Amino acid sequence: MEFNEIMFNIENGIATIVLNRPENRNVITSHEMVSEIETACNYVNQDMNLKVLIITGKDPAFSSGGNVKEMAAKKGMFSGTPAQIMVNYKRFVQRIPRAVHTVEVPTIAAVNGAAVGAGCDLALMCDMRIASEKAKFGETFLNVGLIPGDGGAYFLPRVVGMAKACELTFTGDLISADEALKIGLVNNVVAHDDLMKKTIALAEKIASKPPEALRMAKKLIYMGQYMQLPELLEQSASFQALCHNTQDHFEALNAMFEKRQPIFKGR
Repeated sequence: MEFNEIMFNIENGIATIVLNRPENRNVITSHEMVSEIETACNYVNQDMNLKVLIITGKDPAFSSGGNVKEMAAKKGMFSGTPAQIMVNYKRFVQRIPRAVHTVEVPTIAAVNGAAVGAGCDLALMCDMRIASEKAKFGETFLNVGLIPGDGGAYFLPRVVGMAKACELTFTGDLISADEALKIGLVNNVVAHDDLMKKTIALAEKIASKPPEALRMAKKLIYMGQYMQLPELLEQSASFQALCHNTQDHFEALNAMFEKRQPIFKGR
């Protein structure tokens, strides 16, 4: 695969997407950027050897979201009549939440700098977030007379709760990495130079788990957001029956009895 807007790397079962347009603070609303993120996410789902996906940006920003210069000039996805712009949102930036949210392996946003607007929402689409001490977060759409058009109204309340999501959306305030940690928006804050080291350490710990069970565990957690308990228990029983008949399950038990580290093969 060849990419221009992102860098896509794979090492030891961990895939990494790096937004690679630092000159425009990694805006994510171009057709090319959207397509490359979508392609990378689809690849992760198809490769059963991959166990974790990290998303980050090339310094100095994680992502500034939409291209405000194109908004002002009514170019790109912001061009046309209101009806055309509505279609453009579906054809462009809204493909990102569909792609990232449906990644089957655990996802971690390594937030290296400002994550504002759709950039903030991109971080929220991931399962976990580790922030550099230089990171800032803002649901800033109302500051430019817009609403969260890329799914932020879905993701933000699920991460920080309804009241705090309303405050961040209605004020458009930027918050620091430390404040983001206090409200549960991020899992951890680390020194900027340690960001990828700490993120990879978390990814490696997750990647050490049985890959089939790992994917099923993630699926169950998200099913639990909309299923009632009886339905979730039914689905849990089905997944558990599958897990009980995997080689990895017996490898985990044998390793426990033999006091050694298990070697999982995804079977």
